[in-house]
This record gives sequence, C-alpha cells and structure tokens, in this order.
Amino acid sequence: MDILEQLAFNLRRIRVANGISQDELALMSNVERAYVGHIERGKKNPTVITLDKLATALNCHIADFFTEIEEESENPTLPRGRKGNGEKGLR
Repeated sequence: MDILEQLAFNLRRIRVANGISQDELALMSNVERAYVGHIERGKKNPTVITLDKLATALNCHIADFFTEIEEESENPTLPRGRKGNGEKGLR
C-alpha cells in the first residue's frame, strides 16, 4: 500500500469513526468537499496545511493519517442512509 492509499484509508477511518460526513468535514475544515473525496480515494496529494486543517477538524494529529494498516482491513463506511450526525464539531 502506498502512502496516498494509507492516507486515504486513515482519513476515511477517522472521519467515519467520528460519524462525520464528507460534507461536514469540508465545512469544519474549510476544505472543498470534492477535494476531501479525492483525498479519501487516494487521487490527490494534499499539502501539510490541508492535512492540518483536516486533523484539527477531526480532533486528531496529522500522524494519525499515516498509521500502518492491516492488509485485511476493509474501507470504513457510514451506515446506509446516514450522512453524518450533523452535530460533531460544527462551528
């Protein structure tokens, strides 16, 4: 797994664990929603500044985006029909 795939997996894992949709994360971090989606698919290589915005919004450290992933880990998803909880961290 390359570094962009690792970043993509961990960003999504942390976002889903917090019950936050991509739209909510985009609003909380002031990062375009489409760009958040591109990062989560491993299609974009974000700057450290963007990673800091995302980490701050998710209340985690940038290093959390680069933790090792077990090979059998599945890509996390929010439950069907759910687009986040609409409450966490909105400012």
